[in-house]
Amino acid sequence: MSCYRTWRVSVFFAVWHALWMALPCRADEGMWTLDNVPKARIKQRYGFEPSEAFLEHLRLGSVRFNNGGSGSFVSSDGLVMTNYHIAADCIQKLSSPEKDYQRLGFYAATRDREGKCPDLELNVLTAIEDVTSQVNQEIRREMSAAESFAAQRAVMSRLEKQCAAASGLRCDVVTLYQGGVYNLYKYKTYTDVRVVFAPEFETAFFGGDPDNFTYPRYNFDVAFVRVYEGGKPAPQPHFLKWSRNGPKEKQLVFVMGHPGTTHRMNTAARLEHLRDRGYPFILEHLGRELSVLLRFSSQSDENARVVRDEIQSVQNSLKAIGGELEGLRDASLLHRKQAAERELRSRVEKDPAMKLAYGPAWDEIAQAQTTLAGLYRERTLLEGATGFNSRLFEIARTLVRLAAEKQKPNSERLREYTDARLPSLELDLFSPAPIHEPLEKAKLAGSLAFLAEQLGPNHKAAQAALEGRQPQLVAEELVSGTRLREVSLRRELAEGGAEAIRSSSDPMIRLAIRVDEDAQAVRKRYEDSVQGVERLNYALIAKALFALKGKSTYPDATFTLRLSYGQPLRYADRGAGIPWATRLSGLYERASQFGHKPPYRLPPRWMDGKAGLNLSKPLNFVLTTDTTGGNSGSPVVNRAGELVGLIFDGNLHSLAWTFQYEDQRGRAIAVHSEGIVEVLKNIYHARELLAEFGR
Repeated sequence: MSCYRTWRVSVFFAVWHALWMALPCRADEGMWTLDNVPKARIKQRYGFEPSEAFLEHLRLGSVRFNNGGSGSFVSSDGLVMTNYHIAADCIQKLSSPEKDYQRLGFYAATRDREGKCPDLELNVLTAIEDVTSQVNQEIRREMSAAESFAAQRAVMSRLEKQCAAASGLRCDVVTLYQGGVYNLYKYKTYTDVRVVFAPEFETAFFGGDPDNFTYPRYNFDVAFVRVYEGGKPAPQPHFLKWSRNGPKEKQLVFVMGHPGTTHRMNTAARLEHLRDRGYPFILEHLGRELSVLLRFSSQSDENARVVRDEIQSVQNSLKAIGGELEGLRDASLLHRKQAAERELRSRVEKDPAMKLAYGPAWDEIAQAQTTLAGLYRERTLLEGATGFNSRLFEIARTLVRLAAEKQKPNSERLREYTDARLPSLELDLFSPAPIHEPLEKAKLAGSLAFLAEQLGPNHKAAQAALEGRQPQLVAEELVSGTRLREVSLRRELAEGGAEAIRSSSDPMIRLAIRVDEDAQAVRKRYEDSVQGVERLNYALIAKALFALKGKSTYPDATFTLRLSYGQPLRYADRGAGIPWATRLSGLYERASQFGHKPPYRLPPRWMDGKAGLNLSKPLNFVLTTDTTGGNSGSPVVNRAGELVGLIFDGNLHSLAWTFQYEDQRGRAIAVHSEGIVEVLKNIYHARELLAEFGR
């Protein structure tokens, strides 16, 4: 389950790639922006050229989930299909000890029974505008990297605010080609989102962690939600119609989704940092977090219910990042990267003008990695807040910073607190979702202990957090003493501004204040000495590549809408042929193989309904489309624009796509459209749902 939700950790840990633009794209490679679709390449390979009308229909029929996934409209009444694991956060928040929808499943046969998600935001891309010249207009030759970076951020904030005020839309200035291009993306936003259908956790994540990132697979990782406006389902003229026949092997298909983060342009020096420091540290942190969650889960059935989704998410991240680190430790990968880098630098060096303009970029990036090594752990633990793993602390920090940032001009604020981004921030801040006090105590205690171990007890931030006491005692007092579970208090503090924060005696607010100076200091050092340097110099590398190749390549993933194309296709692994599709019959065979025990246990309705299923129907299939984290829930469509599948994962070999795409064994994994229909019809008897999308 995923595709892969590990992008969430790359807010603090960059992901990379080996060759990227220095080498030609492989046959089905590419996460293409909608203003640069390689129509001629697709036509040459598959005999089909997507029209502008085709692309517009897919764009307006696709949605982005603010929790890191994708989806698509499948009816004119705002019905959206996505993965169970994308909707799982909402399902968990709607559940209770009496009604555990992750265990029981959820189906609202009528609109009045749909469950409203407390803090889910969906975005639909309506327009793209190139604003590169505007973003760069304030940069002067005499500026340092830090000054240039600050100037760009100020312009980006201004453009976003002007756009939002003029259009009423969400407006994001997106960095593409690592700073070579800046685009303004405009989104229609929906915040009234309601769950319509979700299966049981056991079948959505059948096979659990052992089967994650493997294939063959047998997952019904499907969910449906609906968007509302003004209390009514939001009309959608650009919904995707359901295919009558589903996908066929070797036929052209497209994936339209929001891949989260890749860094396929990154240099060898960046790879070495991640291999030696970045990924080992995040794996250590995630391992500790998983131990805390598993211990908490084992203490009661209610604890297990509350923490189920978090355990799955952390296990998923551990497996994905562990596989990627294994790839980084393969010396041949780094050697290929270094060779490609030398070749590109050689071409730049041979041209005097290019050498003057772009030559020093690689060395500047390498120097920034040396700087990063000295602040990496502090940044992760303090500004990344892995040392304060608590929803209540997250709320406290947001309130503290919100009060401070709103006193500044919009252009000088931290990016997440600018006027254009405040509606999304406040949706999360004022969410009425339940906060489970025992879990908060366990997570905060574990992370505070990790903070003290990593920074040492004499570190200023560790002393400010613990004040000489044991992590368990501090966590107990903080979580028991805070009132930030109350949404009304959060609103009161937000409206009261800096004075309300200064006078607050809430212990979690006081903690956030005590550690914020150190957190923001390490953030500024990172932005000035690492991120600013990288942004400036990666932009130079991008310009060198544009000069040599034009824009015949795609930018790294940025959680913005992208088109990928390819075909359902079998492959060979260790001498064995792997089928392109699995069948419902295989699901029951695998459950029987493991004695119907977790994580291979099927819910009662699946066992009772087996006789009514056509077991020859396909359930999952693999395809060569280039995807990564954030693509979960992306629709798979045929050349007629009809929906034939739903991306939910990739195989182990696709983890290398973080570095370099290859289609010999790497595959995305999707739920088959015919399998979805068969299960909805004969297991869940969801006649109303099937009728709505025409099946």
